[in-house]
Amino acid sequence: MNNINGHGGGRRSAMASMDFYRRVPKDLTEATSLGAMMSIAAIAVMTILFLSETIAFARTSMGTAITLDENDQPQIRLNFNITLMDLHCDFVSVDVWDTLGTNRQNVTKNIEKWQLDEEGQRRIFSGRNREQREVVHEEHEETLEELHEDGEQAVELTPDNFQEFLNEHEMAFIDMYAPWCIWCQRLHPTWEKFGEEVHKLRMPVGVGKVNCVTYPQLCKDQKVMAFPTLRWYKNKEMILPDYKMDRTVDALVGYTKRKLEMEEKYKNWAANNPSDNRMKPSAGNSRPEHPGCQVSGHLMVNRVPGNFHIEAKSVNHNLNAAMTNLTHRVNHLSFGEPITKLAPHMEKTPFMRKVKRILKQVPEEHKQFNPMDDKEYI
Repeated sequence: MNNINGHGGGRRSAMASMDFYRRVPKDLTEATSLGAMMSIAAIAVMTILFLSETIAFARTSMGTAITLDENDQPQIRLNFNITLMDLHCDFVSVDVWDTLGTNRQNVTKNIEKWQLDEEGQRRIFSGRNREQREVVHEEHEETLEELHEDGEQAVELTPDNFQEFLNEHEMAFIDMYAPWCIWCQRLHPTWEKFGEEVHKLRMPVGVGKVNCVTYPQLCKDQKVMAFPTLRWYKNKEMILPDYKMDRTVDALVGYTKRKLEMEEKYKNWAANNPSDNRMKPSAGNSRPEHPGCQVSGHLMVNRVPGNFHIEAKSVNHNLNAAMTNLTHRVNHLSFGEPITKLAPHMEKTPFMRKVKRILKQVPEEHKQFNPMDDKEYI
């Protein structure tokens, strides 16, 4: 019997070793005070963690971080729209400079200019920004002193005789210059020869000149913004725009002849058609020309430290510092492709709904996507 039982007990022990669902000893299932305290502490810790994570998830907080741009493009787009209150579009230049050595003067690509009226509204499209054409100057063998030996045909005007000169001449062509201006110095002998030619041809035009350094207030009253300013006067009133073509005797004489021909046509027409305004020929009257300019467009700039300038300069003039007003308004300034109004089907995508939901939670003082927009600088 013992041998039989011993053999059977061995088989049961072998079978029991294969049991995957073994019982826990009773001494491990008995409750103790220490175990209860540890269980309560664990429940409290888990409750606190759950509540804090839930509150943190539901609450929005603002944070600042610096990250590297993953865009590997070598250039970035710079968008701008700037209004210069009192500077003519002819004198506006857009320049770009950066630490890589880029130095581009008067950038012309993708830039437009609009001439503005007194109210700051667009009036005349000045075209896409383009390279300023250098006017032709004439070289003379005679010096200015040699040309003056037989008298000056270009009358030197002062505040005392300026108005009298305009009263005496129904048509007048006046050079307003500064002695230090290199372009004025090159023009002096040409202007004197032009005066001699007008006198020789007996043209009914007064040719004068004003030294704006000696008489700055006179030039300020005449709103001279650059030197030299070659301005036509008719019946004591300035005719705008100013002359900006070649500075040769032939070009100046040709311009004068065209002005006189237009005036003669106007007089003949007015005499024969006193009450008919149809097909009225131009009499060379001045058109409103407020010196305001809106320059807009975009530049492709390198992704390195640098800057761009909207500068007042000209390849054919020296600007009058006393009359150069660079007061401007930044209508828009941003980087990257412009964000336009999305199509209706794009507005309803999950991504856009998420973006709008996040933006609603951002305080207004942090929504500085275009911080310089609609600001004026004097």
